[in-house]
Amino acid sequence: MTPRFDAVLFDCDGVLVDSEPITNGVLRDMLEELGWKLTPAECMHLFVGKAVKDEMALIEARTGRPLTDDWLAQFRERRNEGLVRGLAAIRHADVAVKQLHERLQGRIACCSGADRFKVELQLEKCGLMPYFQGRIFSGHEMPRSKPAPDVYLAAIRQLGVPAGRCAVVEDTITGVTAGVAAGATVFGYSPPEAGHDAPLALRAAGAQEVFTDMADLPTLVR
Repeated sequence: MTPRFDAVLFDCDGVLVDSEPITNGVLRDMLEELGWKLTPAECMHLFVGKAVKDEMALIEARTGRPLTDDWLAQFRERRNEGLVRGLAAIRHADVAVKQLHERLQGRIACCSGADRFKVELQLEKCGLMPYFQGRIFSGHEMPRSKPAPDVYLAAIRQLGVPAGRCAVVEDTITGVTAGVAAGATVFGYSPPEAGHDAPLALRAAGAQEVFTDMADLPTLVR
């Protein structure tokens, strides 16, 4: 049987590592310090899948204060401290990554909208770095961040695999949009705690299939 895909490209936050509650908790606290009070759910809804630096205009409009380089540096420092303390891998992500790395002879990549330091910190902490070493792509280093496809196109070029033979794994509308725009087939990861509406939103954004357990991914992309 001919395999459907020659490479699998993973988002990081919410797909490989359970970082979103930590990162958004820090962001929510720091926004409240600026006078913008949000519930954890409201903060997640507004900012999940997006780089804080890309949302500066919104934050400045709601707080009435300019966001300085010092504020962004403090956010990253507090975020990193929280990740070091409490980060864990997504359930069964290690199993899926190991199987696909072996099956595809290393043709997997991590394509994140986050800064490289954060991505590498998270992969190291969760024991996933050996599978992605040399194939980590940060949206901060691209002309455009997700939902633009740049980070996925960079990975596709380096792997030397046609976009149509690449599977992308994403958990947000922003990420699914980027994967579809890159010409890949997108699989939406939506665990039960994401809620009933999440799978519908991922499909509407262009995800071909939506699944709830990372252990199922190797079979889905076979």
